Amino acid sequence: MIEFSRHPASYRHWKLTIEGPVATLAMDVREDGGLFPGYTLKLNSYDLGVDIELYDAVQRLRFEHPEVRAVVIASNKERVFCAGANIAMLGQSSHQQKVDFCKFTNETRNAIEDASRHSGQSYLCAIEGTASGGGYELALATEHIILVDDGFSAVSLPEVALLGVLPGTGGLTRLVDKRRVRRDRADFFCTLSEGIRGKRALEWNLVDEIVPRSKLKDAVARCAAAFAARSDRPADAEGIALTPLTRAVTEDAIAYDHVTVALDRVGACARIHVAAPEEPPPRDAAGIHAQGAAFWPLAVARELDDAILHLRANEPELGTWILTTGGAAELVAAADAALMDNADDWLAREITLYLKRVFKRLDVTSRSLIALIEPGSCFAGTLLELALAADRSYMLDGAFEGDSRPPATLRPGPMNFGPLAMANDLSRIETRFLGEADKVEAVRAALGTDLDAQAADDLGLVTFIPDDIDWHDEVRMAVEARASFSSDALTGMEANLRFAGPETLETKIFGRLSAWQNWIFQRPNAVGEEGALTRFGSGQPARFDKSRV
Repeated sequence: MIEFSRHPASYRHWKLTIEGPVATLAMDVREDGGLFPGYTLKLNSYDLGVDIELYDAVQRLRFEHPEVRAVVIASNKERVFCAGANIAMLGQSSHQQKVDFCKFTNETRNAIEDASRHSGQSYLCAIEGTASGGGYELALATEHIILVDDGFSAVSLPEVALLGVLPGTGGLTRLVDKRRVRRDRADFFCTLSEGIRGKRALEWNLVDEIVPRSKLKDAVARCAAAFAARSDRPADAEGIALTPLTRAVTEDAIAYDHVTVALDRVGACARIHVAAPEEPPPRDAAGIHAQGAAFWPLAVARELDDAILHLRANEPELGTWILTTGGAAELVAAADAALMDNADDWLAREITLYLKRVFKRLDVTSRSLIALIEPGSCFAGTLLELALAADRSYMLDGAFEGDSRPPATLRPGPMNFGPLAMANDLSRIETRFLGEADKVEAVRAALGTDLDAQAADDLGLVTFIPDDIDWHDEVRMAVEARASFSSDALTGMEANLRFAGPETLETKIFGRLSAWQNWIFQRPNAVGEEGALTRFGSGQPARFDKSRV
């Protein structure tokens, strides 16, 4: 079982040091520290385990170290920055493992960019030695790249030339969309296995600065100080500890404090239930800080994040996720209000941004999402995002026979109109009603209102509203039908339907990952007996089928 929980004391591949407003994350990958046996992590090459530690470090820097305003990513190995994803690891991984690895790595890079863009915690990268493939892609996620100009240090994206695949963590997209590298130059660069050094790397905008090795330390310090000076993070604030999650895993269930997951292997589905707070949350920033990791929105974000990652990595055949909620809408609304009323507080901001990233992770997960809205449900505000993220939603019209609970309701809230935007930079309601501003405003007019099934249907917030006579059959048939379809077809369909509207860097990266990288990873030119990934390091050249498809 792959575990995604880590702590700096257990890091095997990263060294985290903090000096005032500047943190340094130094890559120092243990060659014998692979997540699985069968490969050696030479030259700071990485596998999923290395990236899990990086993700943990990025999270802890945001929550536990508000004083940190700039983060330097560097290497502790001499004349090597990072050789990218370990090729032997990729060669022995299943297709699903390769694609999930690329997706998680992308999400971690996106979290770095999100910290730079929204949290006042800017990342820069110091490259001494070779930054190849995923190593350069890590650098591309930062705001400023400094390259040593020594005739040896270089940046490269050699996947096309050496492996018959693509830079799988957004390299091509970041090259032309983020760094504005000219297409013709990018074309040459991406077919050059040895990479580009020094002055040409700077002229082509592959890096932001080149310096002699003797001046690297001073250049990094100067740049980090400049980033720190423009940040609004509080220099004297105390962070909160991201304490270990309470989690129990059994054969058929995963249980946290607020999130539970029931695993139905016969039906090929997982039922994810998220509970509302059980008591009123604090309303002021001091109360939020005092509760720390126990503050309901943060606790739910962490638990749901871990559950999503666990199911992705360890339960690939549970292709349908059924999303349910329970509890009091008033308490969810109060928690949302606490975040929004204290939006200028650094911790409240981080929690909201984390919730946004977790829902984005749900959006890009290759599982069918079905929301069930029943009596006792609490699809309000933040939790309404679960229903809006679903591919399809069913809301019971009325109550079940013999059920004394009031009929199910939905309650839109301010959190549904911007703070938790999708990768397309639109809210899920704006994406749902793309180009229909009147329908968006109709939902906005219902803020704070408990909507019954008919009202929710009239506003277009749910897909179907069966009564208690038809409920169980309609839900059963929907889940059974999903299990009967091709998982590949569903992944492609869902990925295409979920991101209507404008393209952004994120939607491009994940769209291309879902389609092209996914496809290329299965082609004989990459993974066949004579493919580039299979023969890499053997001394034998790859043999390619030259037909263009």
